[in-house]
Amino acid sequence: MTNTTITVLRFGGRRLPRALAALEHRDGDDPAQIDAAAAGASRVIVVGSTADLAVVLTRLMRLERLDVEVATISRWRGARRALTGVAQRIPLIRDETGTALVDAAFWLPPGEERVIEGEAVVDDQVLFDGAVTGVRVEPIAAMPGLRAAVLTGRMRPRRWLTGRAVQLGTTGARVVRDGSLMPREVKRSAFYRHTTGWLRVS
Repeated sequence: MTNTTITVLRFGGRRLPRALAALEHRDGDDPAQIDAAAAGASRVIVVGSTADLAVVLTRLMRLERLDVEVATISRWRGARRALTGVAQRIPLIRDETGTALVDAAFWLPPGEERVIEGEAVVDDQVLFDGAVTGVRVEPIAAMPGLRAAVLTGRMRPRRWLTGRAVQLGTTGARVVRDGSLMPREVKRSAFYRHTTGWLRVS
């Protein structure tokens, strides 16, 4: 690759693969360091979890720096791909708080309840109307950007619906985003495609 300035964002004090050791690296746990990497790099390599990648994408979105290429390393052998892979723009999914979603989100029953009461729609399609065990929402790499499905009693997705946005109105639900349980129950929640996608290196 040419004309590419690469910075490594390391989360949780993780060890760097040998192939990345000579590159500039910053502490991704510090938002100011993410901002500095976005300002000075054309590609960032995230050494961390899915939730850490979501943090980086959220910062890039808020800084309006989605022109920065983003690579992730989940295994040691991913270092070479992160350095030499080609970036492709794919949909960026966010929630109503402006936080990026990378892997999956769940709408789950509140408190001791066993079901969610309410309605959810994917674009103009009704996902459910009534009571369900839960809902799973996932970004997809192609347009329109996301898919959602009602979960069975065994927490398995039923029928997937794809769209640009999914919205929930409910008497109460818990939100789990990329493995993290949000602190407050909600009566409304939404995930939708951001106006600009992100540049995923693969």
